[in-house]
Amino acid sequence: MEIQNFFPSGGNLTWQDYSVLSVVLVLVIFVGFYFGREEKSTADFFLGGRKIPWWAAAFAFVAAEISALTLIAVPAIAYMENWEYAQFFIGDFLARVVIAFLFIPAFYRYNCTSIYEFLRHRFGAETQFTGSILFFITRLLASGVRLMAACLAVSILIGWPILPTILLFSCICILYVAWGGIKAIVWTNVVQGLTYVIAGVVAIGFLLSRIDGGAAAVVAIAGGAGKLKIFNWGPALAEFGSAAFLKTLFSDPYIFVLATLNGFFGSMAAFGTDQESMQRLLTVETRKESQKSMLLTPIGSFLMMIIFLSVGACLYAFYAQHPGMPLPAKLDKIFPHFIAQTMPPLMRGLMLSAIVMASLDTPLGSLTTSFVTDIYRPVIFKSGNERHYLLVSRVCVVIFGIILAFIAYFFSHFEKILWLAFKIGGVTYGSLLGVFLLGLLTKRRCNRVNVVAMALSALGMLVLLILSEKRIFPLGWTWLLLIGTFLTFATGWIFGKKEESAADLPAQN
Repeated sequence: MEIQNFFPSGGNLTWQDYSVLSVVLVLVIFVGFYFGREEKSTADFFLGGRKIPWWAAAFAFVAAEISALTLIAVPAIAYMENWEYAQFFIGDFLARVVIAFLFIPAFYRYNCTSIYEFLRHRFGAETQFTGSILFFITRLLASGVRLMAACLAVSILIGWPILPTILLFSCICILYVAWGGIKAIVWTNVVQGLTYVIAGVVAIGFLLSRIDGGAAAVVAIAGGAGKLKIFNWGPALAEFGSAAFLKTLFSDPYIFVLATLNGFFGSMAAFGTDQESMQRLLTVETRKESQKSMLLTPIGSFLMMIIFLSVGACLYAFYAQHPGMPLPAKLDKIFPHFIAQTMPPLMRGLMLSAIVMASLDTPLGSLTTSFVTDIYRPVIFKSGNERHYLLVSRVCVVIFGIILAFIAYFFSHFEKILWLAFKIGGVTYGSLLGVFLLGLLTKRRCNRVNVVAMALSALGMLVLLILSEKRIFPLGWTWLLLIGTFLTFATGWIFGKKEESAADLPAQN
């Protein structure tokens, strides 16, 4: 995908659009500074003193899933293909249930600030350190590309060069995160989530007002063209074991079984073993409230998915009824094309604001939490007081913000790298999920074995990804997570030592 051609020019933007954007930005900055005040310790900075309301943590969790690409790509998938993307939600929902009842109790049992502390309690410091390093690699690269894509969208829409755009949004994030830590992140996420919902609903309402027959016409037109198809059952059972069956199984990510498995293991890795997502759920007071937050998130995620899939279906019906209207050269930018060419002032500003909100989504809190908790405090400087570690945390926010801005700007010089960068998660998430499942589901004791298993698994998945991208070994990248998880778990199971008795554990909250 050529990212430079993904979004249309924003020459149609008016002062009304910029006014809406300005109001939303001021609101976000105000919320971040207001709710993030009175930070006195790392417990406040990293966990909000565990005083965040459970519903706000859930809302923030859902908002953190959304990126500018979600707002653009999901409607495009629904427009060009169908709703088979929704199949992933089945596995995604099951994964969140598992996280709620398997992962979260363990994190609260050990009173974790960083989820990789669980690996230290369960296996040892080396496993914790390795898990944190893998998280750093994944999060820095993936978030750098995500920041680049969102800022590039904004820069083209408003006519700015990419570098000032990256610097502006990086500075905004650095300011409110360094000031208020996780509390600022959670409450700005709440504003972001509300913006996404309002923008999506307004887009659907505007489209329906321009479609003769309204929602019924959308169902008739899009449904008649197969655009509302949800389930892909794959090849017939009569083809089981054939070369065609195997080729489809390994190449089509939308087959129901494979989509469900990818949704299950992918979400379990992305949410259960990634500090960026899980940190929001550790900000509530008790384990039960955290579980309640996690069990609420599927409702919000499902709502977001349906909203933007519906936008795509409405776009298909709209252009079917207006065949004379020009389409973009590449249909994967159908939604921003519609925004720029058809929507009136103020409404365009709302859509731009939603994309800008995605630009402000930041991993600075989780990167800082993991570095200070997993590396700086236990390895580099063990004798500091809370004032010292709080100062170091704020300095780290600035440093990581600069690094992310640099990575984003670096990736902006490349073409066709966007989806490859997102595949980085498939390289490392298997190692993380495998070792977490080993610790949660078994009593195996292995520390250095885990380090070797995680490193070799990540390296092996990187080699497979390169071979698949070069068409040397035809393997869908979605298989990397499954293979990496199995290899890491199996290595620890085979070479680890079984505990004779469970260790005494602190009481659960």
